[in-house]
Amino acid sequence: MLSTVLRRTCTAGSSGRPVGGTAALHMCRSPQASSLALAAGVAGRSCRAAFNTQSSSSSSSLSLNNLSDNPGAKTERTRVGRGCGSGKGKTAGRGMNGQKKRSSVNIPQGFEGGQTPLHRRLPKTGFKNIWAEPLTPLHVGELQNWVDMGRLSVPPNRLVTMKDLVDAGLFKANKIKHGIKLLARGGEHVHTPIHLEVSRASAAAIEAVEKVGGTITCVHFNRLALRALLKPEAFVVPVLGEGGEVEERLQLPRRARPPPKLMPLYLDSDRRGYLSPEVQMRNRTLFGGQVTSERVPELAHE
Repeated sequence: MLSTVLRRTCTAGSSGRPVGGTAALHMCRSPQASSLALAAGVAGRSCRAAFNTQSSSSSSSLSLNNLSDNPGAKTERTRVGRGCGSGKGKTAGRGMNGQKKRSSVNIPQGFEGGQTPLHRRLPKTGFKNIWAEPLTPLHVGELQNWVDMGRLSVPPNRLVTMKDLVDAGLFKANKIKHGIKLLARGGEHVHTPIHLEVSRASAAAIEAVEKVGGTITCVHFNRLALRALLKPEAFVVPVLGEGGEVEERLQLPRRARPPPKLMPLYLDSDRRGYLSPEVQMRNRTLFGGQVTSERVPELAHE
């Protein structure tokens, strides 16, 4: 490009014929020719830079011949025992001697070399009562919410049992392990009289229910009696009928008496125990002679 500019500059202005010799050399050394040559050089460099940029961008595009892992994604395996120059020779990074230098080492977790480990140096605190029977809590406010939603019906002439609460969806049958205890949270919202049969009840919960005309009866349930209440279909047994045909009959076991440790609780009328004379007289008057929801099996009368 520079030679082309020089040739065009060294051409006669009016005649258009080339000028040769000393005149041509003098014209090429003029300031006008020098500026034109500088402009031609700058244009050439910019063209070469644009070409190089286009070439590098085309070469950096993703293709099958330049696929590779990210830097640092793959590391070479450390080869040990290959001379001291590698830094992992001789002892291969395992130290001089000791148990961990050998292969197939199985050191138990928490082993401290033979000294008393930490979990044995610390003192024991507390205990777990293997005879505890935790009760499932139920608050009277939650019970009233289910009544207001229409999900729990309140019969006026019988007790609402734990089976009714399970059928309404308040609990799952397998979540009630030892019974239900009625608590008083939300007692200011109770306005429906309900006759409830539970395992235990707090004094505030009893007051909240009886204030609106309801009653509380605390009944003892062992594991067998609780299973018979919540899953009576498990006690349907085949019985040979009078005509020689096999019939299915519901035979529920009798409920066990409370153990001596719990007997004072269910004899206390203030805690609404079902064995107290006051609670028995009240329930017989309200529910037609029935104290609890227990159904006496037919075999007991034979």
